[in-house]
Amino acid sequence: MKLLVTGGAGFIGSNFIRHWLKNHPQDEIISYDKLTYAGNRDNLKDVAENKNYKFVWGDICDLFLLQKTLRENAIDTIVHFAASTHVDRSILEAKKQKHAKDVVDLFTESLSSDFVLNNVWGTQVLLEAALKAGVKRFHHISTDEVFGHIPLESKSKFNESSMYSPRSPYAASKAAADHLVMAYHNTYGLPVTVTNCSNNYGPYHFPEKFIPLAITNLLEGKKIPVYKPGNQIRDWLHVEDHYRAVEMVLLRGKIGDTYCVGGMPGEISNLDVAKMIVKILGKSEDDITYVVDRPGHDVKYAIDWSKIKTLGWEPQKDFEHGLAETAAWYQQNEWWWKPLKEKNKEYYQQQYGN
Repeated sequence: MKLLVTGGAGFIGSNFIRHWLKNHPQDEIISYDKLTYAGNRDNLKDVAENKNYKFVWGDICDLFLLQKTLRENAIDTIVHFAASTHVDRSILEAKKQKHAKDVVDLFTESLSSDFVLNNVWGTQVLLEAALKAGVKRFHHISTDEVFGHIPLESKSKFNESSMYSPRSPYAASKAAADHLVMAYHNTYGLPVTVTNCSNNYGPYHFPEKFIPLAITNLLEGKKIPVYKPGNQIRDWLHVEDHYRAVEMVLLRGKIGDTYCVGGMPGEISNLDVAKMIVKILGKSEDDITYVVDRPGHDVKYAIDWSKIKTLGWEPQKDFEHGLAETAAWYQQNEWWWKPLKEKNKEYYQQQYGN
């Protein structure tokens, strides 16, 4: 198999590449990444010299480069991780567009939005390149956030039949990408599969997301910011369980099908996650502080992964154990995350104040 992994220098993409090279040593992988603020070639330093691995610095909106890369490397499988993913940043970008002076200005601002450009237009361009290259599989990684949210008191869970109801600009852009992927399958016969995953965590997670932000803040002597009132519930999926799920769908999944991927049998609030991290790092709950809730904050996600379980997959990482391992990784790898936080300090200041 010859794979093109978009977003290969990102959090989940880099973990997937490392796993695939280890478990499928006969296969070749091209990591294709634009290296935005969240892309980091250091994520794959340990495989850089692998003869079956190659990095291409490229934008998924660049049809010419994509076609050239697919053709010259005889790619037969595309695994599409590349996306702008942070809900908070998508909200900030949308706020900028409110200040547009006229319709033309608004149109220009909208097109320049990373979330529209990368997640929607970039997916469209990638699909077109895949179709022209005649790839044998196009696998698209999506999110459970396209389904909206679940009332806190409800026991229901998202599944493959859940109605799309995105509530943030990020989720809306991913929903659009999902629809484009399935449209290319239904209209042109492109062999696709889709996974909608819950919130990931683990090593190499960019330190703006909740769990790595909480861990690194405590390691820096700062507090964990928790959106009021802290009762929001997430389904946490360790990145190891996620890349195993993608692997299973690539090997055993049915063309044209979607699979929901979750990581937890029970429920846990963001505040309780913060308390677990405080305990793991030997800190005090006084190191948790509340910040103003973000607009349109989804209150609860929960995933029914019974369909993908029929392929032979289920999560293996216990959350408490996986969280402790993740905290230890950040303790041991300050060289990786400290420069990233320093580069993005303006964002942290804007989002959380002092």
